[in-house]
Amino acid sequence: FGYRAYFANEKYVTTAATVESSLLCLIPMDTITTLVSQNNDLAMFFIRQLSVDLGIADERTVNLTQKHIRGRLAESLLFLKDGYGLEEDGSTLSIYLSREDLANLSNMTTSNAIRTLSNFVTEKLVAIDGRKIKIIDEEQLKKISRIG
Repeated sequence: FGYRAYFANEKYVTTAATVESSLLCLIPMDTITTLVSQNNDLAMFFIRQLSVDLGIADERTVNLTQKHIRGRLAESLLFLKDGYGLEEDGSTLSIYLSREDLANLSNMTTSNAIRTLSNFVTEKLVAIDGRKIKIIDEEQLKKISRIG
């Protein structure tokens, strides 16, 4: 975390929180700078990572501003699946978000997120148990996300 702001010579304003017990490692940026200046492979690693991050951000911006509500929510659910994985049952997302957090992730109001999620339940695309979301029909969610 923080390497983009550091290399852009910007103030780091992003925060992060763990959702489970975690072990964190802090590497001083002066150490990274020294290593990058002495190691072309490491420099290329950061260039590639920044490029991938930029591509993801560009795609996400387009998707969140041009897709309809159903497409945005479907994309967010797939994004969470890809980013956080599934529980042992192979279909329940490993991250539990409030409806408000899911709405923010999907660039919509909380009421729209709740309504659309309820529609997905009715259509048997997902199942809900409190904050747990179980993906039932991933292919249909992908189709909804693609269509927008």
